[in-house]
Amino acid sequence: MAEQTVLERKRFALVVLLFQVLFVILFALFVEYAEVESSPASTSAKRPNPRLNSIERFYPMFQDVHGMMFIGFGFLMAFLGRYGYSSIGLNFLLGAFVVQWATLVLGFFHQHASYSEQVALSIENMLTADFAAAAVMITFGAVLGKVSALQLLIIAFLEIIFFSVNEMIGISELKVVDIGGSMFVHTFGAYFGLAVSLALASRTRVARKPGSHKEGSVYHSDLFAMIGTIILWLYWPSFNAALGEGDQRHRAVINTYYSLAACVVVTFAVSSLIDKDSKLDIVHIQNATLAGGVAIGNSADFLVEPWGAMLVGSLGAILSVLGYKYIQPFIQRTLKIHDTCGVHNLHGMPGILAAIVAVLATASIDPARYKTSICTVYPAMSPASLPSNASLSEICPDSSDRSQGAQALYQFAALVVTLSVALVGGSITGFIVQLEIFNPLQDSEEELFEDAVLWDMPAVEKNDADQGELLQIEPQAAPDRVESSV
Repeated sequence: MAEQTVLERKRFALVVLLFQVLFVILFALFVEYAEVESSPASTSAKRPNPRLNSIERFYPMFQDVHGMMFIGFGFLMAFLGRYGYSSIGLNFLLGAFVVQWATLVLGFFHQHASYSEQVALSIENMLTADFAAAAVMITFGAVLGKVSALQLLIIAFLEIIFFSVNEMIGISELKVVDIGGSMFVHTFGAYFGLAVSLALASRTRVARKPGSHKEGSVYHSDLFAMIGTIILWLYWPSFNAALGEGDQRHRAVINTYYSLAACVVVTFAVSSLIDKDSKLDIVHIQNATLAGGVAIGNSADFLVEPWGAMLVGSLGAILSVLGYKYIQPFIQRTLKIHDTCGVHNLHGMPGILAAIVAVLATASIDPARYKTSICTVYPAMSPASLPSNASLSEICPDSSDRSQGAQALYQFAALVVTLSVALVGGSITGFIVQLEIFNPLQDSEEELFEDAVLWDMPAVEKNDADQGELLQIEPQAAPDRVESSV
């Protein structure tokens, strides 16, 4: 590694502090507390306020989602044998950074749409900020071990802007629905990350020559990753249902629960079936078991029936396992797109599957079955029937009399827009973060997938099982650090 000046070494810390000062100033100027209504009593007796921002409604599921972001995602990415500090630690930093920036950016867009002077801060804002953080963490998985901490911050900063634009187009303009964020979070984050990774291919030789010996896992790092898997699996129903209400939230929890259960069973089966020795691959178990949560997310609150949710989860498992086994190596070999965590297999393809399922479900399920709850499931569609004493404006204030077929087409259009914004935004971001001012990692084995580039490493004693010796690894600068048996 070339010798760095003091300013170059401190650049990351200075930029982090500068961003935090900026956030404090912007919050002071533009953010205020929202008015909290503790119960629906003060709203219409016929239809409680659907945007009620009470802590009772959002906080229990917010806690689950928050745990997923900071524990689940962090540990899931801790599989790399020499990158555990960074996987968990930088995930922690990114999460804290993004929830502040996303609160501001998403708030500014909503503020503009509602002609408000201030961003009204509620528990719901915190929840949507966590969803935005999930998109960034998915992108982090695609470039894990290949970018510096400063590059990650810039990627996160720019991605939230593109993320907010895409969400505004999809929700405010196209008026599509995606309760579990399969399009706006998973698909967007995955393809944004893949576009960044492709743009960085000229700087990271892992994209040109697969198989860095430090890119693999060790036994204990895979166990840490399984902790992340199980935490994400347990709380995924909350992720998909948190923004719902009433019957909508009820269906989202049930559908996600059974989709995930079926996904686990099918993942184990398919992983064994495609192995020549009929053995299980821990990579499949860590990741593909979660694909059911992504695959059902877009239609989690639809009347797809529990058996339908199980079928979707099963398809997500098959797609994800085959992605890790066959599609990811093909893409890396032919397109030179390196995907460290395989986000294309867990978030990208299952996210597209989710969008397709939503299109088919929207086009095929009789809207009359939703009764007046169709206003929360499809806000732009008018209900097929109304109570005799209610008007359309009271039941569905956002209705635009959109037909069932038109809503299905808008759902598909939102997928196309999401993929376009993600790929274009990720490409732009990838080219920007290559600038030397953002401390890009050097194209060398010593810096890629290596904690010692950023962290003060302790002395590690490790029993070398192959040689029966005790290997002492001293904390040294990254280029001179003794390689472990990965």
